[in-house]
Amino acid sequence: MALNCGIVGLPNVGKSTIFQALSRARAECANYPFCTIEPNVGMVSVPDERLARLAQVFAPKRVVPATVEFVDIAGLVQGASKGEGLGNRFLGHIREVGALVHVVRCFEDGDVVHVCGGTDPLRDIGVVNVELALADLETLEKRRERAERALKVGAAEKKGVELLLGALEKVEGALNAGRFARTAGLVGEEALAVADCGFITMKPQIYVCNTDEQGVKRGAAGAPPQYVAAVRALAEDEGAQCVAMCGKFEAELADIEDEGERRAFLEELGFAQGGLARLVRSAYGLLGLATFFTAGADECRAWTVRLGASAPEAAGVIHSDFQRGFIKAEVYSFDDLVRCGSEAKIREAGRLRVEGKEYAVRDGDVMFFKFNV
Repeated sequence: MALNCGIVGLPNVGKSTIFQALSRARAECANYPFCTIEPNVGMVSVPDERLARLAQVFAPKRVVPATVEFVDIAGLVQGASKGEGLGNRFLGHIREVGALVHVVRCFEDGDVVHVCGGTDPLRDIGVVNVELALADLETLEKRRERAERALKVGAAEKKGVELLLGALEKVEGALNAGRFARTAGLVGEEALAVADCGFITMKPQIYVCNTDEQGVKRGAAGAPPQYVAAVRALAEDEGAQCVAMCGKFEAELADIEDEGERRAFLEELGFAQGGLARLVRSAYGLLGLATFFTAGADECRAWTVRLGASAPEAAGVIHSDFQRGFIKAEVYSFDDLVRCGSEAKIREAGRLRVEGKEYAVRDGDVMFFKFNV
């Protein structure tokens, strides 16, 4: 299971620079709007020190991290919901991702063109969010028309259609009030009723403040610059996440191949970890995902599963046969491995458990599956 995040924002705010640093892919970057037309896609390893620790214990032939898929989507402009700036095409790309990484320009640079004339992150966020909301209102109206037609012709699932219409009314109220669809308060059957509507503002969102190096240092010291502080306050009010980074610095850091040299460079500048690592971890958790591990002499590997998934579902992430023929799972926690020092010691301490089909996988579980097909 891969986490799929779309990088969105106005043109020339640093989306492609950040994408290139994330994926070390050669996304096209240039100082003019709509440089990116077709979305660039990159698979990014999820930083996880637990996997490195497992590798130390088991000394496997290979180590495979979990991954996140990032999609660099072209910049939106005012009027995108009506087709401006190839908006309909780009909005379609946004609908295909699971979460939004909204890059906001939080730096001053007269040499980099700004489509709105100057740096104002809250204005820029407003432009993008309004276009996303307008696109959702158009989607909502079309979906409501279909539902009302179904009622008129005597739909067999009348109760379901009425439930959908009620949920759409709540979503419309949120959008008209300047809020996102995800804040409409839908629960249970209402949320399921609109699940296939494709509302963009139903997706969880991370704001990325693309600032300069000094801005990142000030933020790390607890005194973020005004632009970053304003975006963080907005994100908190919306229930969104916020990460500050310097796209230019992260791109330079990504070009350093040696991991030790990269760490030394970060420490020299006073950073515990790069902004991209924080972004990937935030994105990974944004959709309620967890990591479990398989470990042995051949391979130590991190696997992605939704929080609350059952043991057979986790087995199915590895191979469908594992899920179909699931018998049981031998499980211990990564924390127990740290405390005990080895798998043998875990067994001696009675910390290895045998779990069945009802077991809900926890983040950090190390699992060995028994199956028969």
